[in-house]
Amino acid sequence: MNRKILVIEDAENLCDLIKLYLKKEGFEVIVTHDGLAGLKLFQREAPDLVLLDIMLPNLDGWQVCREIRKISNIPIIMITAKDEEFDKVLGLELGADDYIVKPLNFKELIARIRAVLRRFHPTGLQLNKLIFPGLTINADTYTVTINKEEITLSPKELELLYFLASHPNKVFTRQQLLDQVWGYDFVGTTRTVDVHIERLRKKLKDNHSNSLKTVWGVGYKFEVRNND
Repeated sequence: MNRKILVIEDAENLCDLIKLYLKKEGFEVIVTHDGLAGLKLFQREAPDLVLLDIMLPNLDGWQVCREIRKISNIPIIMITAKDEEFDKVLGLELGADDYIVKPLNFKELIARIRAVLRRFHPTGLQLNKLIFPGLTINADTYTVTINKEEITLSPKELELLYFLASHPNKVFTRQQLLDQVWGYDFVGTTRTVDVHIERLRKKLKDNHSNSLKTVWGVGYKFEVRNND
């Protein structure tokens, strides 16, 4: 089954090019030039991934991203005209999984889409359920429950949490986490890891946020204490 991509971009000429390249790669493509219309299309069409511009009429990209994250963890790749750290970090903080800067390199765009889809819909991987007191991380179903209550994480947040929790008490540098969770072909800074850790800490309740320990000068670990 072809993956369905929702493109929300106000520049019609760019939309036409994106649609052309994506369809050549075998994707089903839905296009809109308006943020509010894009949100309605998302709810109706249930796409596998959203390509989301920032500057949009009616609802901007930040607002659309925020609203999608209230109801879904489907991957979002932000499209920005500015190669600025603020835009990238804000997009990640709102729940975007990746970003790409205009003018678009279409080969890079296709590669990023495929990479994000592989991580969100993994194949051939032996993924398991990790169970801790009051906390269950299920990478097969991409769900996390705390005291039997499911919490909403983005795909990248879950993958980062799963990776750290599957190596309890082991410290990883930010670069190691980028390589293992985002992939060696990821183009970004280690600040990406910091943003996702902070988002995870806010979403994990009770004492579970304290399991994500910062090891100053090194990186992060998922701490598990023995109750002996």
